[in-house]
Amino acid sequence: MKNYLWEMFSNIKNAQLAKKSIIYANRKRFCENFLDFLWSQGFIIGYKINNKNKIKIFLKYSKNKPVINHLQNVSKPSRRAYFSSKKIWKISPKKSFFIFSTSKGLKSLLYCKKENIGGELFLILN
Repeated sequence: MKNYLWEMFSNIKNAQLAKKSIIYANRKRFCENFLDFLWSQGFIIGYKINNKNKIKIFLKYSKNKPVINHLQNVSKPSRRAYFSSKKIWKISPKKSFFIFSTSKGLKSLLYCKKENIGGELFLILN
């Protein structure tokens, strides 16, 4: 299941470098949850589900520069990075946007600090 997610991340990275406006990814529930989160935070324009089990993702640009400059996978299948609610307070969100996988779903660093919950550090977006 996670392979689809890592594949989608690499597709987004490569499409942003090539300045494409639309990409396609395989349709999986976790990928849809991740895209919902990216859309709610303003990193993509949106996405559409096709009949062929594909997701059409519309990438967002600001002044001809991609909104997602850098996408870094922190937790990998071979190495997970978990942060307790105490360790989250040590992370400084200066120029990066941190995405955590928590028991309440995908949440940002600021939400985790506000609700005092920990989780698996999933992605860092610049």
